[in-house]
Amino acid sequence: MDVVATRVFDAPADQVWQAWSKAEYVHRWWGPDGFTAPIAEMDVREGGTSRVSMRSPEGHEFYNTWTYSRVIPRERLEFTMDFADSSWQPRSPAELGLPADIPVPVPHVVTFARAGAKTELTVTESGYTSPQTAEMSRLGLEQCLDKMAIALSAKEH
Repeated sequence: MDVVATRVFDAPADQVWQAWSKAEYVHRWWGPDGFTAPIAEMDVREGGTSRVSMRSPEGHEFYNTWTYSRVIPRERLEFTMDFADSSWQPRSPAELGLPADIPVPVPHVVTFARAGAKTELTVTESGYTSPQTAEMSRLGLEQCLDKMAIALSAKEH
């Protein structure tokens, strides 16, 4: 079962690419509403691994690694997302109090398509086995993309 979210941003592909690849952007959009992203160590290259975290309003921190298998700047990202502890050691979702049926890892494909001066971004997450968990992920992803739209429209880039 896949989770797919598509959004058209009023920004060129280069800027939308930076939103995925530059820490100063990722800090502003990673995590659902109310969450912050205190860590965004970006290593966006084939074979590279980015380290990102999100902190809930209650102060709970979740750590993820994004390991890239395909990187075509301004066109496509393919990576797997894994959960980790604060030392960046792999952990299962269940060990972190998350639904046990979240895929391990979560495969992602992100595509960037030029639409004039705008960019259509599509994010696909694969491997879900439960409609409830897929829906939870979709809602979180949509909230991240809402925050990305705000970051991309901000005057100070």
